[in-house]
Amino acid sequence: MKVILLERVEGRGGLGDVITVKDGYARNYLLPRQKALRANAASLKIFEAQKADIEARNARAKDAAGKAGEKLDGSSYVMIRQAGESGQLYGSVTGRDVADAVNAEGGKIERAMVVLDKPIKTLGLHEVKVRLHAEVAVTITLNIARSQDEAERQARGENVINAQFEEERLAADQAAADLLEGGAGQMAQEFGEA
Repeated sequence: MKVILLERVEGRGGLGDVITVKDGYARNYLLPRQKALRANAASLKIFEAQKADIEARNARAKDAAGKAGEKLDGSSYVMIRQAGESGQLYGSVTGRDVADAVNAEGGKIERAMVVLDKPIKTLGLHEVKVRLHAEVAVTITLNIARSQDEAERQARGENVINAQFEEERLAADQAAADLLEGGAGQMAQEFGEA
């Protein structure tokens, strides 16, 4: 189906471009969201008559997104989730979770604005792209941790999973040394004397 784009659509074209897309994409996404018009003689006349208004509306939306993006860009959000000892989350963090976290802190985004190539399934700091407008994108940081204390340690740059394994290894080494000094070492000496 041929359509006339009413705003920039990533990977497709810009305002006023006449492009060919699959029928389902046009009917289910572009047309209901007023991102395009069907490309026929009547629509072309309507588009040409309203082109200045459409461009002005698009510029206003871009400016508003730019102002909102200044507040969001580089901001960090803490998300407390349950996870296993290896840092794997029980479940995952999706676009909806990210949008809820941003909105809880006073931001204003929709889940469709969050660009995740795949769901986040591990603890740590993750950079997430948020597309506020077709031409305005910002990056936020998600600090996913098991507790607030762990989130603060991660924010300082500490790798809590490696630190946890290191603490456990040191404790095991200390226990082995204590066992040799106090318990098992004495038993060997007693049997050696007899």
